[in-house]
Amino acid sequence: MIRYKNLTNSGTPCMRLFDTLLRPNYAQKLSLLMTLPLIVAGTAIAVLVGYQSRALAEREIQALELQLLEAKKAELRNYVTQARNGFAHIYGLAAPDDAKAKERVTQILSAMIYGKDGFFFVYDYDGTNLVSPRQTEYINRNWAGLTDSDGVPVVDEFIRLARDGAGWHSFTWEKPSTGEEAQMIAYVLGLQDWQWAIGTGVFIDDVLATVAASRAEVEARVQRTFFYIGGITLVSLILVFASGMFLNIRERRLADAKLKELTQRVFDAQEEERGRVARELHDGISQLLVGVRYALDNTRRRLTRGDSEAAQAPLEKGTENLLTAITEVRRISRDLRPGVLDDLGLGPALKALTDDFAARTGIETEFSTVVFRNRLDQDSKIALYRIAQEALTNIERHAEATKVSIDLRGHKRGATMRITDNGRGLPPRDARSGPGIGLRNMQERIEQLDGALRILSSRGTQSGTVIEASLPLSHLLPPGEEGTPVQLP
Repeated sequence: MIRYKNLTNSGTPCMRLFDTLLRPNYAQKLSLLMTLPLIVAGTAIAVLVGYQSRALAEREIQALELQLLEAKKAELRNYVTQARNGFAHIYGLAAPDDAKAKERVTQILSAMIYGKDGFFFVYDYDGTNLVSPRQTEYINRNWAGLTDSDGVPVVDEFIRLARDGAGWHSFTWEKPSTGEEAQMIAYVLGLQDWQWAIGTGVFIDDVLATVAASRAEVEARVQRTFFYIGGITLVSLILVFASGMFLNIRERRLADAKLKELTQRVFDAQEEERGRVARELHDGISQLLVGVRYALDNTRRRLTRGDSEAAQAPLEKGTENLLTAITEVRRISRDLRPGVLDDLGLGPALKALTDDFAARTGIETEFSTVVFRNRLDQDSKIALYRIAQEALTNIERHAEATKVSIDLRGHKRGATMRITDNGRGLPPRDARSGPGIGLRNMQERIEQLDGALRILSSRGTQSGTVIEASLPLSHLLPPGEEGTPVQLP
């Protein structure tokens, strides 16, 4: 029984571990979520660095190959220059048709052989070979149109370069020492008086072998570097993971602090709104209702005394105060949530808002809009209405404007509301600690809907302020949505 009990207890942690793996907590999920992109990024970096290393090595090899080929070319040019210097005293004094001089020059060039495969060749401009000491079967035969095994013109290109003065040509040619084809580079010089193409070439198979060996060495080095990068990437992955966890915890704390600040601001805004409503109820409606009560009491006392004519005046005064109170209640209710916004849409609600603003402040106000093909959703209508309401409040309190215009319209990117005034503008940024609560509320409302808010203002120039709120297409409803009447936005 004791052994059975021990086995049972030892299995409990395993079950707990298995259960934890199947149902990870929030921190474990976050760690797994962070690890996956880091692994992918590390692998991508390793592959990219390996590719870049190979590309860099290839450029170095190409530079080495070019350097070796340039050395070969310089050697060939020196050979041709020396050969020409060797017969310059004959060519310089001979006439174009001097056969003896030509024969002497061909004998000199035929004797100029070097190394195992080096020799000089001469072709006239018709393509006939005049000198080929290591491959005598080519002599006195016309080779115009000759190409190598890859189809590259040989003799014709010699003649073209000679006519142009001099030049380089690369092609495949049979190597005299081995009888096998190899890559060759030739330098050709033209004797224009005799119409000869004189040149010599060098086989570059040794250069190609050197380059191939360099490529093999570089590839081995790149592979070693790739393994080093893999190790470094693994270590970096661990460090990045740890740093990510630290930053994530820090950002979460900052986010919590911002959330608390935002919550407090919401509470403050609620309390401010409640205070405003309370003041309006106390200073306006409460006093009006008190006046109505006194008027009714006065009317009752006069009616009790039987003086009905005297009771008419306080009764009319009470009725007037009661109508004023009803109007105030409607105004407060409209400020809290206008019914026309739900019943008729944003356009009529903004029209009513601007009409009331103009009547209350005496500021010339203009509102323009069009019927949207796709109407705004409810959240967008409320946000734009509140932004307009906040903007008009700021204009009334601070702008000293004489004219205000509001334009609301839809376009291919979404919807835009533009509010313009000719007031004194906003103070410079360095003159204020930050955006006021009104502007901040506008910004937060539009950001909640993935929109954009632009504020353009010039202080002291009477050019006024422009507030432009834009919403994306995602907040426009499909046209003709079932159950929704067609209306202004």
